[in-house]
Amino acid sequence: MKASDLHAGPAPHQPFGTYHLADGRYAFRIWAPDAHEALLELGGEKLSMQAQEDGVFGIELNTEPHTPYRYIIDGAAVPDPAARVQRAEWSVVEDPDAYFWRHEDWHGRPWRETVLYELHVGAMGGFDGLRQALPAIADLGVTAIELMPVASFPGQRNWGYDGALPYAPQDSYGTPSALKEMIDTAHGLGLQVFLDVVYNHFGPVGNWLPHYASEFFTRDAHTPWGAAINFENPKVSEYFIQNALYWLHEFRFDGLRLDAVHTIGNLHWLHELAARVHASVPPGRHVHLVLENERNEASLLESCYEAQWNDDFHHCLHIMLTGEEDGFFVSYSDDPARHLARVLKEGFAYQGEASRLHKDEARGEPSGHLPPTRFVSFLQNHDQVGNRPFGERLIALTEPARLKAAVALQLLCPQIPLLFMGEEWGSKQPFLFFTDHDEDLAQIVRDGRKREFSLFTAHADPERAAHLPDPNAEQTFLDSRPGTPDIAREEDRDWLAHYRTLLALRARDIAPFLDEAKAIDSCVLGPKAVAAQWRLDNGALLTLALNLGEALSWDSAALPGWLRGGSAAPAHFAVPLAAGSAPTSGTLPADSCIAWLIAGN
Repeated sequence: MKASDLHAGPAPHQPFGTYHLADGRYAFRIWAPDAHEALLELGGEKLSMQAQEDGVFGIELNTEPHTPYRYIIDGAAVPDPAARVQRAEWSVVEDPDAYFWRHEDWHGRPWRETVLYELHVGAMGGFDGLRQALPAIADLGVTAIELMPVASFPGQRNWGYDGALPYAPQDSYGTPSALKEMIDTAHGLGLQVFLDVVYNHFGPVGNWLPHYASEFFTRDAHTPWGAAINFENPKVSEYFIQNALYWLHEFRFDGLRLDAVHTIGNLHWLHELAARVHASVPPGRHVHLVLENERNEASLLESCYEAQWNDDFHHCLHIMLTGEEDGFFVSYSDDPARHLARVLKEGFAYQGEASRLHKDEARGEPSGHLPPTRFVSFLQNHDQVGNRPFGERLIALTEPARLKAAVALQLLCPQIPLLFMGEEWGSKQPFLFFTDHDEDLAQIVRDGRKREFSLFTAHADPERAAHLPDPNAEQTFLDSRPGTPDIAREEDRDWLAHYRTLLALRARDIAPFLDEAKAIDSCVLGPKAVAAQWRLDNGALLTLALNLGEALSWDSAALPGWLRGGSAAPAHFAVPLAAGSAPTSGTLPADSCIAWLIAGN
C-alpha cells in the first residue's frame, strides 16, 4: 500500500511542500505572500517559479528522489517549510512510498489498553537505537511509546520543542525510512507509537517564514516564544492540519500529543484539526489525539480529544512524595491530599477555582462528568524531571517504598498511565535540558534557565546556581541518557518486577473494562492518605487506598459508607496483600498502596 493511499501529506491543495504527481513529475509549492520573486534551486539550476493565487509560487518538473533543493525568495536562500528531509541548508526530495511496510494489517489498539512510555529519541540512540530497545519495553507491559518531538531543529541535540521544520524528521536521529522501520517494528510487537507535535511556536533558529510570509503570525497575540501563529489564516491552518495527517498516515503513527495548546488560543482550530483527523481515518483503525493544556478545558475532552496530560495528578503526588511546595506546586500545597482525592474522583483538581500559581485567576472547567480515561496520569515526564535545575528523578527525591506505593496508585487507577524512560528500573540518571546552539543563543538559554529556577527556593542559592549543568554542553546531553537495567543488581530487578506485576494486573483485570468506568467516590484518610473507588464496565468495584505518611488506623467504623461496605467482600486481588479480603480493620501501613477488586454481580 502506498503512502499516497493513506491521505499522506503534503496534499495537492497544500500551499507548501513537494509532492509526487500522478504523471511521475514532482510539484514544488511555497506560500510566500510577501515575496516578489521565488526560484527553485535544484540540480545546479535556479528555476523561476510561477506566481499563483494568494501568494503561492509553484513549479512542476521531473527530478529524482534524494535530490537536494531549496528556494530563493527575493534573493535569500530558504528551506522548504514542508520539507520531508532537511540536511544542513538543503531540503531533499523524498519518495514517500520507498519504505515497504511489513505489518500492513496493524490497526492500533483501543484507548482503554494504553500504557504510555515517554522517551527522547536522541537519548535512546536515534531511530535505530530505539528500535533495538522496543522488545524490552513491550516485555514490561507497556502498550504505547510516545516520542518527544522529532521535527527538524538546528544542531545535533535538542529536546525537540525548538523545531523549525515540522515535516522533516531530525536528521541526526536517522532517515524517514529508519523512523518508519522503527514504527513498523513497534507495531509487530503490539506497541502503539505516539508523537509529540508542537503547533504553538517555532524554535528561535531556522524558521524563515517571517521573512516571506508575515501573515503566518499575528501581532495581536503573543506566546512565551514570541508572536502567536495565525490560525485564522486558512493556509496556516492547512499547513498544520496536513502535518498531523502526514505523521498519522505516511508514518502510521497511532496518535499525537499536542504540546501546550493553551498557547494556541484558538478553540475553533483545535476542533477543526480533530474533525479532519477523525474523518481521515478508515473504519477499524484506532488513532488517538491527546492534549497538554494548562487551562483544563474539559469541553475539548467531551468529543474531540481522547485525553489530556493531567498535571494536577502529578503536582499533588509530588508534594506528598517530596515535601516540595514552591514554584508551580504552590497551588496544591494547602492540602495536596484533598486535591488528589478530587483528581481521582473527578479528573481535574482545578475546575474553575482560582489558582495561586495563575495569580488567583480561575482555572479549568468542570470535569467530573468525564470518564477517568480522559486523563493521562504520570509521576514523571520530560517536563517534571527535565525542568528541574539538576534533572533529578523521583528516586533521588523520596524513599523507594514511598515511590513504589505511588506507582501502584498510578498504574492501577483507571486513568491512563504514562511512564518516563528509565523509571521502570529505577534509573538514577538525570534528565537535563540540553541544546546545541551558537554561543550567543546558548548564553541567552543559560540566563533564562537561571531566571526560571529562581522560583524554587531550594535552587535560588547563588552557590548552588553556579553549578547548574550547561544546557549547551554535549556532556549535559550524554548525562541525560537513561542507560539500561543491570539484571545482576537486585535493586534493578525489584523495580522491574514491581512495574511488571502492576501492569500485568492492569492488563488482566482493569484495562478491558474501562470504556464506561465511573468514579463512585473518594475521600481523604489522612494528611498524606486518600482512598477512591470506581465501578468498571463488568460491574466490578475497584478500590485503592494510598498512604504516603505515617501508619493510619484502618477502622471500619470510621470509614465512609461506600468504602466500609465494599471492603467486607472477597477481594479478587489485593496489593500488597497476598490474597483474601480487603482490609476492614487494623492499620493502613506507612508508604503503602492497597488495591482490591470486588467482582460484579
